[in-house]
Amino acid sequence: MILRPILQFVSCMSVLPLTSAFVARSTSSVRSARDVPVKRTATHVSSASPKLVDPARRDDHYGAPMNVARYLLDLHDTESVFDFCGGMMFQLVLSDKLHRHLSGVARDGERGHDQPVIFNSSEARMAQIPNYSRSADADNVRFFHGREIRKVSDATGGMGFVLQLSHATDDDEGWTLAEVAGYDGWAHDVGRTWRAGDRLEEEGFQNFKKMFGTEAFALHHRFYLHFDGNKRMWLSAEDGCEGTPSSPSFFSNLMSKLG
Repeated sequence: MILRPILQFVSCMSVLPLTSAFVARSTSSVRSARDVPVKRTATHVSSASPKLVDPARRDDHYGAPMNVARYLLDLHDTESVFDFCGGMMFQLVLSDKLHRHLSGVARDGERGHDQPVIFNSSEARMAQIPNYSRSADADNVRFFHGREIRKVSDATGGMGFVLQLSHATDDDEGWTLAEVAGYDGWAHDVGRTWRAGDRLEEEGFQNFKKMFGTEAFALHHRFYLHFDGNKRMWLSAEDGCEGTPSSPSFFSNLMSKLG
């Protein structure tokens, strides 16, 4: 059990493009297109609320069955981080359109038709989901479009990483037509195409550099949600890399101080 996160961390770091992802942090927060300022300490390392990271407290607050939409909104609104690959802290950022969509779903309650699905622990890889197929399809319920974004200077967690989720259709911050056409997220990251801000803006994501910084670059993935045997929720990419809501690690705290 200890070896798995170590191997995940090494695997994720091995596919990092040559540009360093560990960057100095500023005092401004990652902005959405709403450009609403959020006060945060200079180190950008937050301590997550117990209801967001502890399964028992989460279920007490969000219900069982869970209001998953409200849970995802709160993770975004509190600038929470997900521990990916055994120690890499990614801030969760929802696009404006997905945020609006989930807000409506959350108001309908936990039994609403469009509540996102959290799959069982037996479906710990996307390929294990019933009716899975290799495609670029997403529906904001079972599958989500998203991006792994690196070198974001003001990301929570102190490591310059953001995990963005976007709406599956007609989202100005979502996948570009070129990303949809070229998607092969079931393959290893080493052979996939990372996109810098200039390229994403040329392809149609016009505010990418304004939102994430001029040095940020991204790799698009499909994501889904599943539980583990301890009822923790995992946000998993199609290639198997995954993260769970967490408080910042010792390593991310150290990186924030070094920055």
